[in-house]
Parts: sequence; C-alpha cells; structure tokens
Amino acid sequence: MILRTLLPAFLAASLATTAFAQPTLRPTVSINSDLVTLGDMFEDAGALAARPVFRAPAVGTTGTVPVQDIAAAANRAGLDAFDTADLAAVTVTRPATEVGSEALIELMTADLTARGIVTSGVTPSFQFEGGYQPQLADAVNEPAQLLSLRYRPADGSFAARFTLSGHAEPLDVSGTLDMMVEVPHLAATLPAGSVLTEGDIEMRSVALSRLGTDAVALPADLVGKALKSRSSAGMRLDIADVGTPLLISRNEPVTVYLRRGPMTLTVKGQALSGAALGESMQVLNLVSNTVIHATAIAPGAVEVDTDPVAIAGL
Repeated sequence: MILRTLLPAFLAASLATTAFAQPTLRPTVSINSDLVTLGDMFEDAGALAARPVFRAPAVGTTGTVPVQDIAAAANRAGLDAFDTADLAAVTVTRPATEVGSEALIELMTADLTARGIVTSGVTPSFQFEGGYQPQLADAVNEPAQLLSLRYRPADGSFAARFTLSGHAEPLDVSGTLDMMVEVPHLAATLPAGSVLTEGDIEMRSVALSRLGTDAVALPADLVGKALKSRSSAGMRLDIADVGTPLLISRNEPVTVYLRRGPMTLTVKGQALSGAALGESMQVLNLVSNTVIHATAIAPGAVEVDTDPVAIAGL
C-alpha cells in the first residue's frame, strides 16, 4: 500500500524536475560556422538548439558577448529563461586552419588524375601567378574544396576556383603547370666505352615539354651498356648515347680461330676496329700481313668463318 502511494509521487517529482530544468549558459564557445545557435551557447537547449542568435566572429578570431546581449538574443529566439551560471560574459572563438599552396595543389592533382591527365610516373608542378599567400579557413575536415579547374596543355596554363570554409567569396588562382617525369642523368663525367652501373645514374625531374617525342630511357635500358662518347656529369642519358660494350678494342692483339671439322687453326692478329660480342670486325693477320674479316667471340678472340675468301686471307 505504501509503495503504491510513493510511486506516483516519485514520478510526479521527476517529471516536474525535467519540465523545469533550465538551459545553462556555457562559459566558452567554439564555433566553425557563420552563425551561433542556442545549442552552441547553452547546454540542454532542447528543441530550440538549432535557432541562430548571433553571427559568428571572423575566422581565426575571438569575441566576448555580455550576458545582457545573450539574454536579449535568446528571448528573440524563443528562450525566455536560462541559468547564467553566474557569468558576466561568454567567450566565442572561431578556430582557423591555414590553407597553404600544398592543400590546393593536392586538390588539383587529384582532379587531374581522375580526369586521366596525370598518369603513373608523372608529377604535376604548379607555379602560381604572383605567388600564393596562405589563407585562413574554418578548422574543419575539408577547409578547401575545388569548384573548377581549367588546364591548357598547349601553353601549360591553368586557372582554378576554390571555396574556403568561412569565406563567402571564392578563391581564384592561376599560373602555369609543368608535367614532370623522372629521367636518368649521368652522375659523373666518364670516358667513352665506360660501362654504366647503377651508381653512374641519377634520376632528375624534367618537364615533359622539354623531352619532345623522344622516348624516355629507363635505368634498366642503360645499366650494363657502354657510353659511345665521353660524357659529362649531369648529361641526360638516352638510348642513343649507349651501346653494347666492346668485347675487343681497336689495336688490341687477338687470336684468330679457324675451325673446320675436327681441325682448329690459330694465328696471331691485331684488331683494326672494335667489336661487341657477335659483331663482325677487321683483323690484321700478323703472319701474312693481310686483312681478314672475323667475328668477336670472346675477349681477345675472333673466329673466321669458312668462306673461301676469308680462309685465303689466312
């Protein structure tokens, strides 16, 4: 019987407490939008939380609002009573983040990649006309967004428009854009005939517009190949700059082999030209003092085919 009497009284007290709970003023407010709402200014603003009461301060600044002004604005928004928490004023801050050129470049690069203009192995290099001064925007996940980007490959120009959180006006930028690729260059000056190793090659960024229609050599195309001429440090390396390393050099003494069936004949000779493995070359027979044509088969060794003219030269 006692329980039945107390329970309704307890529920009534709870409902009364909930009904008369007042919103409480916050001492500090951090905002990242143009308007400050009742929900920003008060705890437990309830159904009125989304109603605006003030314009927010400028991005990256802080303002102080007296309680009297807050009360007047709250009344206009439909909130007649609240707990001031013994505050005389409330501090409202609008945090900011700096939007540098790197953020804009990242957005433009993503757009060009999605459009298939920037492909694998290509890096865009943006130069802003007149330079670029970092801008402040609201400290949100995406403070800058790309609205449009125009790129003209013919002259390398670009123009882009962005929105910055906290700014009513768009941000327009323009300039030039180079598509850069990594190209092999010679790390040190080397004489003709030098066989290239990985350490002889360094990669440098070069604008595609400077390469023309020439195919870009890869390090794998160059390592193990010999320079055709003396080359200076910093020179861009192309396929045409290298060849198969010489197995035999000009004026080098060689052994001339003639194989016919089980018989092998050898004579001493001197190379009159250089040759790579398997290449034809001229050799002076030091015994008969005649010039013969032979094929380089190993370092210091050439072989004469069974052509009667070649055999006669022996």
